[in-house]
Amino acid sequence: MTLDSIKLDLQPIFATVFSNPNITITENMNAENVDKWDSVTHLTMILEVESFYTIKFKLKELTSMKNVGDMIQIISDRNLGA
Repeated sequence: MTLDSIKLDLQPIFATVFSNPNITITENMNAENVDKWDSVTHLTMILEVESFYTIKFKLKELTSMKNVGDMIQIISDRNLGA
């Protein structure tokens, strides 16, 4: 699973969660630079990503995520689909 393929997987999730079909996933995305990213959408996004990949992020992983790039890297490190 490549970082680009993970971005492609996340695209429809983010479009739905943030009610923005034109949203473009970047590694630097975070709550400070995405409209409608608040605590509720953050939790929804985490739950949707966990559901899609059938994983549960560890608390340590959740607290270390500073942006979408960190999430992508964590998913990649899990070697999902390999």
